[in-house]
Amino acid sequence: MIRDRNAMDELLDRTRAFVRDVAIPNEDRTEAEDRVPNEAVAAMRALGSFGWSIPEEYGGSGLTSEELALAFIELTQCSVAYRVVGATNAGIGSECLIQDGTDEQKSRYLPRLAAGEMLGCLALTEPEAGSDATAQQTTAVQQADGSYVLNGMKRYITLAPIADLFTVFARTDGRARGATGITAFAIERGTPGLTTSGSTPKMGQEGAPIGEVYLKDCRVPADAVVGAVGEGFRTVMKTLNKQRINLAALSTGPAIRMLDEAVAYTLERHQGGKPIAEYQLIQAMLAECKVDIESTRALILETARKRDRGEDVQMDVSLCKYLATEMCCRVADRVVQIFGGQGYVKGRGIERFYRDVRAARIYEGTSQIHLLNIAKHLLKPAG
Repeated sequence: MIRDRNAMDELLDRTRAFVRDVAIPNEDRTEAEDRVPNEAVAAMRALGSFGWSIPEEYGGSGLTSEELALAFIELTQCSVAYRVVGATNAGIGSECLIQDGTDEQKSRYLPRLAAGEMLGCLALTEPEAGSDATAQQTTAVQQADGSYVLNGMKRYITLAPIADLFTVFARTDGRARGATGITAFAIERGTPGLTTSGSTPKMGQEGAPIGEVYLKDCRVPADAVVGAVGEGFRTVMKTLNKQRINLAALSTGPAIRMLDEAVAYTLERHQGGKPIAEYQLIQAMLAECKVDIESTRALILETARKRDRGEDVQMDVSLCKYLATEMCCRVADRVVQIFGGQGYVKGRGIERFYRDVRAARIYEGTSQIHLLNIAKHLLKPAG
């Protein structure tokens, strides 16, 4: 649902200007320094991207699902690091609080998250809790005064090395198994007992750090609980149902950028005395990329509209996440092939995209998990 077409068009224009004038010129620097430059962060604050999904009463833009998808498609036509740093707050960095936070928690944290004064992260994954996120081993034991003491470790947490606010999931009922007995906590950096690792070396996405979160006798007050005690998994699933639409959009922007680069390259690169754009096998790869992108974009926007209408989109979000992330990797592979040697070596940025987008098929539910989820919903009526 688009509430105000003129306002939306203006936001998309400003986002394109940020990508063109700030993000793309600093892509090589971001990779070399493994951090998003301060001026780019300031530009994203001015753009408002940190608070796009946060309600207006807390200083955000309150974008609808469709508006957010459109904005993310534009924002991500540059290195992935920018959207991780400048838009995680508009997704998993704040959504648990938006969904189930208390009024006091929302007032305390959402305005700072919306302004980009504070970076949020979702601390769910553990060494033994990946695709089976219910296999949480981090514990939270309630004390006589009502506070909780947390012990455990989280792994591969986006923005953990630089985040200010952690939504941490821990098992509060030692007898429970599966999705029951897991509770969400909002914990600020600096809380005694919470520490983080440095940035974990990885295949790509330089400038967007991931790391570990360590909890050793970390004591938090009872009012740190987000939602109901023992219902944290419900909270995170509500968050991910929205975020998987977002991630699908976030995976479509890079594909658009790569195709644009490929089209330009095929017109400038000559073989056999003519541009390689005139060769039919090159044309076929370009056309396949375009079909993939446009069909994915259509599904994402229709799913976003369905969510805005209040319809059940549990299967649809898996369709979007699976299709978009697989599509983006197919486009990356074709574009490297079109560029040939220039696509494999550093210098044109294509090999960076090839490395950066690969992670999207793993996090927030692997492609295989989403296929199982789609099948489950397909078979449910028949069963």
